[in-house]
Amino acid sequence: MGVEPVLRELSVPPSSYYRWRQAENNPCERLRRDTELSSRIQQIHAESGGIYGSPRVHPVLKREGVRVGGKRVERLMRQAGLAGISPCRTRGFTRRDPAADLAPDLVQRDFTAPVPNRLWVADLTMVPTVEGRLRLSTIRDAFSRRVVAWETPAHADADLVLTILGHALASREPTPAQLIHHADHGCQYTSVKLTTRLVRAGIEGSVGDSFDNALAENLWSTIKTECIRGRVFTTRAEANLALVEYLDGFY
Repeated sequence: MGVEPVLRELSVPPSSYYRWRQAENNPCERLRRDTELSSRIQQIHAESGGIYGSPRVHPVLKREGVRVGGKRVERLMRQAGLAGISPCRTRGFTRRDPAADLAPDLVQRDFTAPVPNRLWVADLTMVPTVEGRLRLSTIRDAFSRRVVAWETPAHADADLVLTILGHALASREPTPAQLIHHADHGCQYTSVKLTTRLVRAGIEGSVGDSFDNALAENLWSTIKTECIRGRVFTTRAEANLALVEYLDGFY
């Protein structure tokens, strides 16, 4: 029995059926390209741990030299049932010292740099665990967005920001008088200890509010979206290990 009686019952023209069979056996160039792209997109999504959506997958493809539009990536991900994780709003952690003298904001929300070691942004945040909150402090280079130093300390005080600054200076060895260290109004960053250390190192200190430290706030959003959300850490050590794997590995 041929397929024609079935097509008549379904009111499907035979020409449509045979055209569909021909396209299935010998797909056009666009369909073949979609299949190739979809395979690579699924691989990138899996390598990110299911984190990346089309806005992150698209730049990865571009860095690999793949010429493809963002809308096409979005369509192929939707067809494959893939989706990324979106950032969520979090509360700030800044504790300001009302008696501290604030350094001028030398950045004014321009978080760009022509070369490395011209602008570093620093900040503190908290990572929740069953055992208690884990503090996280980082310094990020505005040129490459690389985390040049980070620490998970026992206490978030002025000594902490001195320690992490020391790590960054030792690893990067920036040229004196050419680097700005930018932070928010947190008491650790307006302390005399940090101000003195910056002056001795030939670094200009800069302080702004949460909007004027947006590059550091953006890092917290990325870490909490891609590394922390949906996970329950039993101990601080477990959370610290996850941060090591993410910051020193994936990120």
